[in-house]
Order: sequence, then structure tokens, then C-alpha cells
Amino acid sequence: MDTAKSREQRFLVLDCLFHTEPPNETMLFSKEYVGYLARELTKKLISGEFIETDNVAAVTERVHTALLEEMSLEDRINDEVRVILEAYSDEMRRSGANYQEMFRKVKSELVKKYKAVL
Repeated sequence: MDTAKSREQRFLVLDCLFHTEPPNETMLFSKEYVGYLARELTKKLISGEFIETDNVAAVTERVHTALLEEMSLEDRINDEVRVILEAYSDEMRRSGANYQEMFRKVKSELVKKYKAVL
């Protein structure tokens, strides 16, 4: 039976798993560790009765893929910023624009455009 207290505990777990405050430091994870996180997350979701599945391996693979995509989002945005700034490099040089400042501004705009949470 699903009680209000157990529902509240599950929502607290989900809040911890999907907390959206930006981190203070950048963390790098190996692909192996991301695989471990995917397996553990899938186990927790199943044991906490957030999801039901007959194919744990398929769910774990989808979670793993989603984690890798999410973790590579900032890298993809950074790559796009570099391409944009390269296109304007001559103009930036002529105007004396600061590369780091322009990088931050363009990245901020792309984050807004893609509605990303970094």
C-alpha cells in the first residue's frame, strides 16, 4: 500500500537525484563510472517503485545513454561557441573584444536558447 509518507520519501529521493542547482565545481566522470551510475540509478528507481520493467538491461542502457548525452551537453555548447567565435575572430580582433568575455556571453545565450541547465 502506498502511504503519503512513502510517497513523500520517494519525492525526496527524486529531488536529490534531479536537483537542478548548478554545481560549484566541474566534475569529470569516466564512461565506466557513468555506466556504474546508470546501473545504480536503475536499481534505485526499480526498488523505490518509481518504474516497473521486465527488461532491466534495456532500461539501464537507456539511462546510461541519457546520462552520457546530458553530461556531454556542455561540451557540445562549448564547441558551438568556439565555432561562432571563430567566424567573428577578425571582427573581434579589430574591435579589441576580450575572447573570454565573448565566450561567456555567447555561451550564456546558447544555454538560454537550448534551455539547458549546466
